[in-house]
Amino acid sequence: MQASWNGQVVASSDDIVTVEGNAYFPAESLDLSCIRESSHRSVCGWKGEAHYYDLVVNDQVNANAVWFYPEPKQAADNIRGRVAFWKGVKVS
Repeated sequence: MQASWNGQVVASSDDIVTVEGNAYFPAESLDLSCIRESSHRSVCGWKGEAHYYDLVVNDQVNANAVWFYPEPKQAADNIRGRVAFWKGVKVS
């Protein structure tokens, strides 16, 4: 599978975990040149606290388009070390 935004592949992997309809890619599959840290956080009752990255491609920013759980709760341990996408990122 690939994740792309603004004409650029930002992650690619055959090792995908799907949770609640979202494809979680291994963090190491991310193109690090396309991301920057975000201070945004959110909480999921069964997964834990999500952290975010912004995508930056061709001088355009997609704020908080990548999320991950650095310390997921036990029920979501299968997404530890993985990232997922939203906000217009195409996953196919």
